[in-house]
Amino acid sequence: MGEPADKNIALEALNEIKDPRSGRGLADAGEVKGLIVSGGKAGFMLEVPGDAVATYGPVREAAEAALRALPGIETVRVVLTAETAKPQRGARLSSEAMDQGRPKAPVPTDRPEHVRAVLAVASGKGGVGKSTVAVNLACAFSAQGLRVGLLDADVYGPSAPLMMGLSEAPRHEDGRLVPLEAWGVKVMSVGFLVGADQALIWRGPMASQALTQMLTQTRWGTDAEPLDVLVVDLPPGTGDVQLTLVQKTPIDGVVIVSTPQEAALADARRAHAMFGKTGTPVWGLIENMAGDVFGRGGAQAEAERLGAPFLGELPLNPAIRQGGDAGRPVAAERETASAHAFDSIARTLAVRLAG
Repeated sequence: MGEPADKNIALEALNEIKDPRSGRGLADAGEVKGLIVSGGKAGFMLEVPGDAVATYGPVREAAEAALRALPGIETVRVVLTAETAKPQRGARLSSEAMDQGRPKAPVPTDRPEHVRAVLAVASGKGGVGKSTVAVNLACAFSAQGLRVGLLDADVYGPSAPLMMGLSEAPRHEDGRLVPLEAWGVKVMSVGFLVGADQALIWRGPMASQALTQMLTQTRWGTDAEPLDVLVVDLPPGTGDVQLTLVQKTPIDGVVIVSTPQEAALADARRAHAMFGKTGTPVWGLIENMAGDVFGRGGAQAEAERLGAPFLGELPLNPAIRQGGDAGRPVAAERETASAHAFDSIARTLAVRLAG
């Protein structure tokens, strides 16, 4: 067996596939976006005009076959996505296009198949433990007997594979991705494609399309056993990925995670405002890392100011971090104070889900 493939070898192989529009090799035609070749995994975004998606279906299949044939490649994922049309230079923009404060909402899609409820976990800024909360809430729901899925939508910093102790790649069946399972939770993440040390360099629309495809093309459940709840770990902030989810997919509720200090609370306010403008129900705020270092009570006071429920306080506890690093979420351990804190919040949210 030869040396493992790298990006240059992958680009050469992809150039053997002709672009239907230009007749050039796929790479030379500029159709290979965000190529990743690492750790036995390879994939890229194939971004084409919306009216050409059907034409490029066979191209995607050929590209996946070409990558799969490379030495050392075991897992391949080529995401076919429709690019947004751009106005020609000098063209006069419509008043709608000029109104940057009111972007046109994407065409709504249905709820993911075999999913009864979707709960998003968000934060205004990074570093507040949003992913830790999402992972542990999913495990707490599962421990309570619910059928649970976890979509790691933090496409620029996927952490669910590490926190859930998963490293293999999902397989395809009948054109759908089959999520991996751990701690009673079905998990899908772009982190299954990229290596832990690889940067995912995607423009906003590409990241949004990747999220949409993971959301709608994953086999979350069946007619006999649908998911009771899909927990979606959003990236921090109020950008393209968040807007794509809330504008295209029915969201039953969102919880906002913040630490107690003002710097984090200011961004939590912005997140609350964004969800309000998009008509997404905010089910409450969670205060994470409460304790001597960051203080406590800030998120509860902010929830009162915003008129939002306060869901609870999670202590600053090394065991929570250690559990995430080891792939053993504390909420799955059950008999600890931290597990009880997550369990309490999950029970409150489960009442909303049932309603």
